[in-house]
Amino acid sequence: MKTVEVLGMGVGNGRLCPSYEEILQKADVLAGGKRLLDRATPSHAQQIVIESPLERVLEQVRGAVQAGKRVVVLADGDPGFFGIGQLLVKGLGREHVRIHPNVTVLQAAASRLGISWQDIKAVSLHGRQDMSPLFRALAFFDRVAIYTDPENTPCRIASAMIRRRVDTFEMHVFENLGLEDERTGRYTLAQAEDTDFSPLNFLLLQRISHPEILPHVGMDDDCYIHEQGQITKKEVRAAGIAALRIHPRHVLWDLGAGSGSVAIEASLLARRGRVYAVEKRVERVEQIRENIRRTGCYHVEAVHGEMPDCLFDLPEPDRIFMGGGAGKNDKVLMEAARRLRPGGRIVLHLVLVGSLQRAVDFFSGAGWSTAISLVSAARGKDLGQDLRLEALNPVFIVSADKPGGE
Repeated sequence: MKTVEVLGMGVGNGRLCPSYEEILQKADVLAGGKRLLDRATPSHAQQIVIESPLERVLEQVRGAVQAGKRVVVLADGDPGFFGIGQLLVKGLGREHVRIHPNVTVLQAAASRLGISWQDIKAVSLHGRQDMSPLFRALAFFDRVAIYTDPENTPCRIASAMIRRRVDTFEMHVFENLGLEDERTGRYTLAQAEDTDFSPLNFLLLQRISHPEILPHVGMDDDCYIHEQGQITKKEVRAAGIAALRIHPRHVLWDLGAGSGSVAIEASLLARRGRVYAVEKRVERVEQIRENIRRTGCYHVEAVHGEMPDCLFDLPEPDRIFMGGGAGKNDKVLMEAARRLRPGGRIVLHLVLVGSLQRAVDFFSGAGWSTAISLVSAARGKDLGQDLRLEALNPVFIVSADKPGGE
């Protein structure tokens, strides 16, 4: 089986180096996007237009190689950086693919702004239906580069950021990089939302301010907007988050989220996963969204709805947290247990002995391993020239592991 040559075409219409030109001219079959084929196709070469679905393109390339033809695949920028390179390696085998790198669009964009690019987080929304990778990046990085497509345009991305209440970034839009009509602009999100851009574009989001509150696990209760007293106290919250045993890629549900404090702090650990704060009361959903804005934890998604019905469209979770109200609802607990992935964990905070007994009975009847702890904390209060300790309500923490998994 012949080796597939994957050529990075760089940015714009710049000339290729002689060795790349030689590979190009010897091709029997050229695969690439229509713009790249128009730029580079030798008259004798058969064309394969790269378009969705990519599985069909991969089969065409494999068939041409198996027929003994010399196949060259053309890629924008660098094939190994958000390009087709890894798809070909995975589909054809590393020994049958040779990647020839070039300048990426990210490198070119950074050079236009005179900034280094090693710390820029790159995200591809090309062909994606959701923007969760973008919001994860915005929560943890000061500069975020975005590969767009005809659906995920600068306008649509700006609108999505405004809806998520992102107010700490501005947008640089690079249009037609490397071409004669290249243009670079700096925009507020509101300006970008109302501007039409060239279909050939690339974005770089730059942080212009830090969140009002820098989040961490165990934040003071008054850092959050909440109904007076209706919040998981920081001492219990920290213990509950520890009991969840969150990994970076986990999907987490916070059911009956209230102010969203558990979801927000848990999201600092699930930094490559997804976190959903589910709440039925409109005013509390508003509090969650405002707390997300204030802390900059943009990857937390507030979900408004009545449980368990509103859970049906959410991805299956690895971890579930249930506060006192949600933990007392048998239907919600049953649906949560059903949807939890094998090997996953549910953590409940309960204050009533009757609720504790029902939860233990439920999990033991389902064959789940269960651990129970009681958190009883007190806070120091000034009393004249001295200090006294004022007890908080004790809370049972129930941790239950679903059988299965690795």
